[in-house]
Parts: sequence; C-alpha cells; structure tokens
Amino acid sequence: MKNISKLIFFSLMLAVTMWSCTKEETMDYYDGGTAPVLSSTSPKDIPMSYATASLDAITFNWTNPNYKFTTGVSSQNVNYVLEIDTVGANFTNPNKKSIGITSDVSLTIIQSVLNDYLLNQLQLTASHSHKIQMRVKSTLGNGSVALISNVLDFTVTPYAIPPKVNPPTSGQLFLVGDATAGGWTNPVPVPAQEFTQVSATLYEIIVPLVGGKEYLFLPKNGDWSHKFACKDKTLAGLNGGGDFGYDFNDNFPGPSASGNYKIQVDFQRGKFVVTAQ
Repeated sequence: MKNISKLIFFSLMLAVTMWSCTKEETMDYYDGGTAPVLSSTSPKDIPMSYATASLDAITFNWTNPNYKFTTGVSSQNVNYVLEIDTVGANFTNPNKKSIGITSDVSLTIIQSVLNDYLLNQLQLTASHSHKIQMRVKSTLGNGSVALISNVLDFTVTPYAIPPKVNPPTSGQLFLVGDATAGGWTNPVPVPAQEFTQVSATLYEIIVPLVGGKEYLFLPKNGDWSHKFACKDKTLAGLNGGGDFGYDFNDNFPGPSASGNYKIQVDFQRGKFVVTAQ
C-alpha cells in the first residue's frame, strides 16, 4: 500500500512538471520588429490643379514591419496610418490628416482628395506654396506596439475649389433660436443677431447664448423657407462645432452652459465652430 501511494505521488509530480514545462513553452512574448520604410512615386513638388483633379497625385509604398514574437513571426493583422502634417508641427498639429489603412502596404491618393485634405483638414491657404511632411505608423491589430517610418518632405500648392456649402447670396447671415435672446421670433433682432461677413465664405458673431437650448442660421431674416442646420443634433461634441448644410433637418445644439460665445461659420469647409469668450 505504501509503495502504491509513493507511485501515485510521483506520477502526480511528473504530470505537474510536464504541464509547467508545456505552459512555459507556449508563452508568447514580443521580440521586436522593424520600422516601416516609406517611399513615394512623386517628386518633392507634388503637381496639383483643378484641371487634373482626377489624376493621381502620389503613390506611397512601405515595407512590412515584420513583427516578431518568441514563437515566430506574428500572425496578427497589422494596421497602418498615413499621417500628413505641416513642416515644423512634428505631427502634433490637431489638424493633421490621418488615413487608416488595413493590411495594405501601399496607397494612392488622387489630386482632388489630397487637395481636400490640405484645404479642409490642414486648413492651408489655396494658391500658396506649403511645405508638408508624411509618415506611416504601424500597429498590431489590437493597437499595440507602434512603429514609425521615416519622414518624407513635400511642397504642395492646393488649388481653390467651390465651397462645400454655398454661402448666402445676399452676403448676410442671421442667428435664430431659443438659445438666443430673441428666441424663435423671426425676424430676429439686428444687429445683435446678425453675423459679420469676414470673407466670401466665412461669417462670425459673438453673442450671449442660453445653455442647453438650440439655434439655426438663416440666410434671410424673417424667412423660414430656408436654413443652415445639422443632420443629427445628437452627435457627440456638436455643441462645440461640426458639419452643417443647407436645409438640413436638425437644429444646432447650443452649449451646455450659458455665456458669451463666438460662432464661426465656414462655408468653404462646411463647418462651424463655437468658442466660449
């Protein structure tokens, strides 16, 4: 009986030891990778014009980072982000353009799309030369282990395009809504609720707003037939600005707290911005 007990004990110990060894052998650790190497087909001065808007502006290629683990090369998906920013910003510009790419190691951007990135995302001035930089950042499918490529420098001159939203032909814009002192009464009180035209496509106003209420932009005071509004007022962060359009169906949500605010309406980009004063 004593020998049987010893046999069972040693058998259990052997099983535990073998299980432990198996467990150690199957543990997987990150063992390195190589930052992607980015190259392009375009010269340093990227050609762009309204007449050739549908043609390719630039094609990028980059190498696979070859993520490795102790059990071998990673089988996880690799995601990439192509980043575009102005020289000197070092890719910290809040307006930089980030383009997500899944698995592919190349990307072609046509002139009209690149021009849109430059004008509406980076907010560069049309018909002026600008210096920009581009790089690729790779991560594993779970967003971990970022590797960053070399940086490529380019010179670009974005061309003027029609505004995303046509501005009022009258050159006037008015604010109406229960977030304003005038409420939903139309016509609205002027000049208190009339925007100042800063340029052909930019309007702004500084006005007290009531927290938690709503408003609209009117191209003609006293006329409800047309308006500038948003598609979905429930979008997160819209009380601080976002996209707008002509005769969209939803009111703009006002700021949560009452106070003085500057509202900027940019018809070129089709965006508005609300800033506390």
